Amino acid sequence: MTDYDFDLFVIGAGSGGVRASRIAASYGASVAIAEEYRIGGTCVIRGCVPKKMLYYAADFAADLKKAQRFGWTLPDKKFDWATLRDVVLSDVTRLEGLYTQTLDNNHITHYKERAVIEGANQIKLASGKIITARHILVAVGAEPARLDIPGAELAVTSNEMFLLPALPKRALVVGGGYIANEFAGILNSFDVETTIVTHGDRILRGYDDEIAERLVEIGQGHGIDYRFNANLARIDKEKDGSLTAQLKDGSEIKTDLVLFAIGRVAHSRNLGLETANVKTNDRGAILVDHENRSSCPSIYAVGDVTDRVQLTPVAIREGQAFADRVFGHKAASVDYDTIPTAVFSHPPVASAGLTEEEAKKQYKNIKVYKSNFRPMRNALIDSPDRALYKMIVDGDSDKVLGIHLIGQDSPEIVQLAAVAIKAGLTKQAFNDTVALHPSSAEELVLLR
Repeated sequence: MTDYDFDLFVIGAGSGGVRASRIAASYGASVAIAEEYRIGGTCVIRGCVPKKMLYYAADFAADLKKAQRFGWTLPDKKFDWATLRDVVLSDVTRLEGLYTQTLDNNHITHYKERAVIEGANQIKLASGKIITARHILVAVGAEPARLDIPGAELAVTSNEMFLLPALPKRALVVGGGYIANEFAGILNSFDVETTIVTHGDRILRGYDDEIAERLVEIGQGHGIDYRFNANLARIDKEKDGSLTAQLKDGSEIKTDLVLFAIGRVAHSRNLGLETANVKTNDRGAILVDHENRSSCPSIYAVGDVTDRVQLTPVAIREGQAFADRVFGHKAASVDYDTIPTAVFSHPPVASAGLTEEEAKKQYKNIKVYKSNFRPMRNALIDSPDRALYKMIVDGDSDKVLGIHLIGQDSPEIVQLAAVAIKAGLTKQAFNDTVALHPSSAEELVLLR
């Protein structure tokens, strides 16, 4: 039997890679992991966690503007971006330390340098060190996509948004997905003149149509300018440091910051995948089977680098299942059905199960229940913003197929809603449940 330096070598110390490493080590495997940037990965270091912190701060800004409606007098309101930025970065460093501590506590060897594949069982570190492993797991995640246009280097991506030296007065957000809408809401809440440019005719593809339309309606009411069916042609820097974004229709947008939020692509370039005949798709994502095994039997991949479902909890589940199968010899798998998702926009959007559009394609008889209401909190602060809750039901079996929400606390509500859908509960089960009053969540059991 061939001797290897490690039973498992993981490339990428994000959520999926760290989970796989920890679980494999718990089964007695010798494990090493390499990370070229910072331990914790995209979500913890420059993704959903620090972005949620900015979301909280932006939410607080909105509350301050309505403080007088609650009886508060705040004459000296002042916002300092640098203070918030540094607090967020400090907490990110704290979390990085906790992830590193997890590796140490489980006796996992970690290398803070880039690692590339040099064969089915061989890895080379940036320092030149050669390491062999019985199994290799690629968990390098994804990176922000950039437009290939003149002046693209003048734009920033979500990676740099947490490091801005100062807030711009004007911002142009390119894209219509969740990252674009989240940062647009944050910037707008901090009184940045915000414009969203997207090449499509709507935002948030994959989410319920009416929910997406409601977000645009509310966003416009808050001052966000949406430009649909618009394509960026070039970016130019002016003498005063400002930027001019030119669209393909010839129109121009003057701004101080351009944010590319057009999606994420697998971070697989120059990883040496070809040395082990690991196949990828045309976007660079590693192709894997239901066990996350690549075309090379000893090499696996989990998380965003596979470009299946780019969500941290999914990467964690895949890392856990991989380690349980390979080192725990269990029949572990990941169920990708009814994954709850959220957009931390202003207001937030949350979804679980089939949208109305998806349900119509799969079922002959569906029923749609809606509640279009102004939450008590919004009435109190004299905000016109209205929440919208939708429930999609199979008319034949009465089974709940999907729940879609926009409004304050929607992400907190949809997590339990996903459990209900997963459990196969019927609309009647919701009807039979006593409402919790006063709350927005009670609307889900009052839908008729």
